[in-house]
Amino acid sequence: MSKRVGVFVCECGTNIASVVDTVRVAEEAGKFPGVAFATTYKYMCSDPGQELIRKSIEEQKLEQVVVASCSPRMHEKTFRRAVAAGGINPYLFEMVNIREQDSWVHTDREQATRKAIDLVKMGVSKVLRNQPLQISTIPVTRKALVIGGGIAGMQAALDIAEGGYQVILVEREASIGGKMTQLDKTFPTMDCAA
Repeated sequence: MSKRVGVFVCECGTNIASVVDTVRVAEEAGKFPGVAFATTYKYMCSDPGQELIRKSIEEQKLEQVVVASCSPRMHEKTFRRAVAAGGINPYLFEMVNIREQDSWVHTDREQATRKAIDLVKMGVSKVLRNQPLQISTIPVTRKALVIGGGIAGMQAALDIAEGGYQVILVEREASIGGKMTQLDKTFPTMDCAA
């Protein structure tokens, strides 16, 4: 059974569209194997842009989504939420950076457009291999293990215990104290080290 991928190319105002022919990128993406729908939008991260993704998932019966826009660091969570709101597992989504990795580093429109097409092609190839994932949580046991019963280990164990957590202190020697127990007196007060 073939998968149905939707490709959404963001113009990012003029950040991308001034250098990359986004309409051509979408047209070429529509020809890639598995791509059932491809379009552009001025600001894909905007509420109307996200709504376009959600509606297209339903209307075009999309199963995976590729968004070609800015850095994943900036809007990957935004698009994962939009994809999830459209009824697709958010991990059946790929984001392609055609802003920082393309339009911001090129001045030649043809070269930048060809690069954007290649980047989108790679994103489509990747998303076709993605598997749905589920977020899981693991309960945390709120206690600490401190290894080493020297001065630093004992102080760390005391500080953690004062914070209200159970502490297990492990020392390989028969007694705690570390190197300090080998000293007679400490400078400058000449107190007994033990």
